[in-house]
Amino acid sequence: MEERSLRKTRNGTVVSDKMDRTVVVAVETLGQHKLYGRTVRRTKKFMAHDDENQCRMGDKVKIMETRPLSRHKRWRVTEILERSPR
Repeated sequence: MEERSLRKTRNGTVVSDKMDRTVVVAVETLGQHKLYGRTVRRTKKFMAHDDENQCRMGDKVKIMETRPLSRHKRWRVTEILERSPR
């Protein structure tokens, strides 16, 4: 089995592209509330490395886990799934 296939991947939306070669990606997950059983939408933000500064706010992207690149960056953008209409 190839080593790269063991890395975690997530799909999310770019919510910030103000940094150089870094984007903030919001990943939404659906889960059950522990007590009430209602479906709850949870959002987690990841800082991801965007080597060529191609991502813009609103883009749908795929990110992959990688080695630590800075204090907060442990993910990198592997592909842009859908461009924002802006």
